[in-house]
Amino acid sequence: MTLIDGKATAAAIKAEIAEEVKSIVEGGGKQPHLAAVLVGHDGGSETYVKNKVLACEACGFKSTLIRYEDDITEEELLKCVDTLNNDDDVDGFIVQLPLPKHINEQRIIEAIDYRKDVDGFHPINVGRMAIGLPCFISATPLGIITLLKRYNIETSGKKCVVLGRSNIVGKPMAQLMMQKEYGDATVTVCHSRSKNLKEECREADIIIAAIGRPGFVTADMVKEGAVIVDVGTTRVPDASRKSGFRLSGDVLFEEVSEKCSFITPVPGGVGPMTICSLMKNTLAAGKKEFYK
Repeated sequence: MTLIDGKATAAAIKAEIAEEVKSIVEGGGKQPHLAAVLVGHDGGSETYVKNKVLACEACGFKSTLIRYEDDITEEELLKCVDTLNNDDDVDGFIVQLPLPKHINEQRIIEAIDYRKDVDGFHPINVGRMAIGLPCFISATPLGIITLLKRYNIETSGKKCVVLGRSNIVGKPMAQLMMQKEYGDATVTVCHSRSKNLKEECREADIIIAAIGRPGFVTADMVKEGAVIVDVGTTRVPDASRKSGFRLSGDVLFEEVSEKCSFITPVPGGVGPMTICSLMKNTLAAGKKEFYK
């Protein structure tokens, strides 16, 4: 069994990005600028945004963090989005999700200029991704594709099961895995209403678990030699930790790791690659790679 080290891979890619940014700036080009909007004080969101700021530093990007309390109105947040859309110095920006319940997330996503949508959530980017046009690809699926390629894991013609159908991971992941340029695999999407879910998983060469249920994938669902990608990051109580919790993946690691050929750990697998992919998208935005 080979452990897929997302942390080390992400560090290597960020170093590559930093070299390219250094070259751009030395040549008189513009330093890429990523802005992040954070609403409220959700613990997970705070951590993600902090890590994004640190990643910007590592890549040589300029970064701006805009904070609001969770009582901000939808109209005020839309004004902020409009300001960032029209700021020529900002190459890309994200509005950290989830947002407070009184704010319509989809309305905010659609208000973002798709040319600055480095999260890859805008319908234009989602649509372009689905038909294989150049665009910003949602960071977690892009990170997973990057890991599979960096570890030379064969995906073409393989049977891939994606557990979960979210707009952020499940759906785009399935799209990418079936596309010739990325996965070139035969893809099955399973979810809470799927029948014969265990049987589907047992036939899979690659399982990508993004269902949000700790320890859901057990050894009896995995065939010998399968590749396992665990996207789950659920906080579960743990009195032995200073924080009072630990991160748990969707895969029962101790059991499953004995049967598979490759597996991502939690933490240290997909998570660092998600932030690394956001950096790749920001560099592409700065270079006007997809949209002039």
